[in-house]
This record gives sequence, C-alpha cells and structure tokens, in this order.
Amino acid sequence: MTYLMVLIFLGLFGHLIYFMVHDAKKIIADPHNKRQDYYSEYIIRGDIVSADGQVLATTVTDEDGNEERVYPYKDVFAHVVGYNDYGRSGIELDYNFELLTTNVNIVSRLKNDLKSDKNPGDTICTTLDSRLQQEAYDALGDASGAVVVIEPSTGKILAMVSKPSFDPNYIDEVWDYIHSDEGSESTIMLNRATQGLYAPGSTFKIVTALEYIRENPKYENYSYECEGVDIYNGVEIGCSDGHVHGTVDLKDSVAYSCNTSFANIGMKLDKSSYRKTAEDLLFNSKLPVDIDYSESSFVIDKNTPSDQIPQTAIGQGDTNITPLHNAMIMCAIANGGILKKPYLVDSIKNVDGAVVEKIKSSETKELMNYKEAEALIDMLTGVCEYGTASYYFAYTDYSVAGKTGTAEYDNNGNCNSWFVGFSNVEDPDIVVSVIVEDYTENQLSGSYVAKRVFDAYYDK
Repeated sequence: MTYLMVLIFLGLFGHLIYFMVHDAKKIIADPHNKRQDYYSEYIIRGDIVSADGQVLATTVTDEDGNEERVYPYKDVFAHVVGYNDYGRSGIELDYNFELLTTNVNIVSRLKNDLKSDKNPGDTICTTLDSRLQQEAYDALGDASGAVVVIEPSTGKILAMVSKPSFDPNYIDEVWDYIHSDEGSESTIMLNRATQGLYAPGSTFKIVTALEYIRENPKYENYSYECEGVDIYNGVEIGCSDGHVHGTVDLKDSVAYSCNTSFANIGMKLDKSSYRKTAEDLLFNSKLPVDIDYSESSFVIDKNTPSDQIPQTAIGQGDTNITPLHNAMIMCAIANGGILKKPYLVDSIKNVDGAVVEKIKSSETKELMNYKEAEALIDMLTGVCEYGTASYYFAYTDYSVAGKTGTAEYDNNGNCNSWFVGFSNVEDPDIVVSVIVEDYTENQLSGSYVAKRVFDAYYDK
C-alpha cells in the first residue's frame, strides 16, 4: 500500500512538473480560461511597446481603481497588436500569459503586497517600428489592402498594416457593428497582411522564373518574340494594354512582366517539378511563423490540364498567397536563398526595464540555393531599373529589386495591385510587400505605397 501511494504521489508530481514546463502558458493564455480573471485581480496588465519605445498598448487606472486598456495609436496597429476583449487577438492574445506575469523586483513586490496593490505586468517589446508603421498606414490612404515590412537578415517584422482597420479603444462599438445587419459583411477585423488570400498576379512570375532556371541551366539563352498577344491551348494570353515587347530574354520577361513570354515558359515546364518548386517556396505548407495566417495554395500537379498552365504561370488561376508569405519569399531571395523566421516580439522586460527574456529568431529555412537567388535578384533589379517599377525606383538614392503585379480577381477586369521587393540590393535592408485592393490607374499602386515606406526607412 505504501509503495502504491508513493507511485501515485510521484505520478501526480510528474504531471505537475510537465504542466508547469509544457502546458501552463498555453492553458493560461487560452481566452476561454476563467483563471485569467484571477490573474488580472493581482496583476496590472503589462504594456506593449514598439522597437523605438512608443507605447502601443497600456493599462490606465483611474482614482477609483478602475482599469482601462488604452491604445494610443488607435487603428494604426489594431490588427497586429490586437485588442484585450471578446476573446482577444494579435499580440494581446499571443502574449497574454506574459502580460499577466510580473517579474517586478522583490522589494517592490513586497511593498505592493503589503499595501494590497497590484503588481505591474511585464512589458512586451516588439520589433515594430512606429515610423514605418505610420507611414505604411498613411500611404495606403483610403484603400483596402496591407503592407508587411521585414528585415531579411534577422526576420524582424518592422511593420504590419491592414486596412480597413478599427479602433481597439472602442472595441465594444466595433463588435456591435460587425454583428449588426449593417456590418454583417464587414471585413475590418480581418488581418489582410496574414490572413488575406489574393491571386499573386505577376509577383508569381518569380516562382515560374525559378522553376525555369532549375529546369534549364542555360536559362540565359532563353528568347521569345512578344507580339502583345498569343494563344496557348485555346487560351488567349495578352500583355498589359496589348503592349508588344518584341524580342525578350528571361530577364526582360521579368522586367517588363511579359505575360505572353511567361505563358510560353509555363507550357515548357514539368508540372510535378513546378509544384515542387512552389512548395519549396512554402505554398501548400505551414509557414515558419508564430502568427495566425492563412495557408497559400498552388493547385497544379501532373494531372492538371495544360490549358490551366498559362494563367497559372502569370499568377492568375487558382493560386493564392498572403502579403506575409510574399514578403517571406522575397526575404529568402534577398538573403541568398535562406529565410530567417519572421517574428514580432524582441524581448520581455519587467516594469524597471530589466530583460526577463530575449527572443531571437534562430530558425532558418533554405528556400533556394545561392545561385538561384542571385539569378532572381538580377532579374528583379531589372524590374526597378528599366521595367514596370522603374517610374518609382530608377532614380532613388537607394537601389531596389522587386516585382510588380496586377491581379484580376473577377471576370469584370477588377484588379488588385502588388509590389514586393527589397532595398539596398548589395546588402539588403528591408523587404516591403504591398497589396492594394480594387486598383485602377487613377488610384495609388503597390509600387507607390512601397516607395513611401522605403523613403521613410532611409529618412532617419
């Protein structure tokens, strides 16, 4: 009997240790866990701050001890920082455990306990740059869309904007609106940067070009005569505005975003290998990020009818991608083929500023080899020097490599505008991924928004 009691005790003790090590944070962070109310009775929810020290979320206490969660930047950081009610979202949700944990020094804790005062929760120090976030938000104007800015050498996410947005200071009113008849179809709560799935348009020509490079070691010898329109397996493919590009090689095909050339390339590719390359670039795959996101899709396989290939090769068809994923592909290109895991939180500090935990992304994934990345960089530089993005980037003080895209999303010619690229080509500084919904020639483009962000980065 004694041995049985010892075994039971050891089993319970082992379970407790396992819970403390593996499950405590997850369970306490669960928004449905009522124990969170217990923690909030003893701890003032900690702050969330930007990399440049700006307060993004804080708890204000009035004279009667009533607490209110305040978001000084209102709707600018709404999707990425989140809100602290109705189940929580964003960083407020992902780091709920840390925000309700206190590492205040022992003297202060004893004083607070003696006075029955709450202890201050820890501070979440993000990688977000308030200037870049504000500029990206302003650059989008009244358009719906998203902007993601990442430092490719580290994986730090410097900005993440989604529009339309909402003010988390008035989350009660926002919640009532989206559950009303008037707001039932509203998408203001959707983080378009991570959860918005869009046809990639011509930004997908990066994937098609990479597959062609892999199948054709002498890809520099590629040549095609663009006449503005061509027909492949009964499918008519035309270049933008019927533009005739003449004789183009692979670099020119990328630079001018020549649809007929890329349809021609697509028809030459091995379907199974094409799918593998897309999946090497994380289509149909889980992304190495600790952020809620939608999974991008690529449907071509060996059984796909050939008449679907031309549209797929130019980024139409059934292919979908998020702005975050597009940024990650460009990060790998900028970083010689290696993707550093993107992350939003740099460190956790106590109220006195002492570092409790330093969070550094060490995870990497090779999406392509160095030579493949170098070949793509050369082509993407052409886009910005003399191609479709040259209007914005040919004469900047900094160099840019990138890809534009105009993606139709219905049969009426309605389009979204893309730009994804990086600055300082020889030693990349930042990657910017932009989607502008419902683009027309009279509205701002993805390239315009990206240039605003690049300019802000170098205007230090």
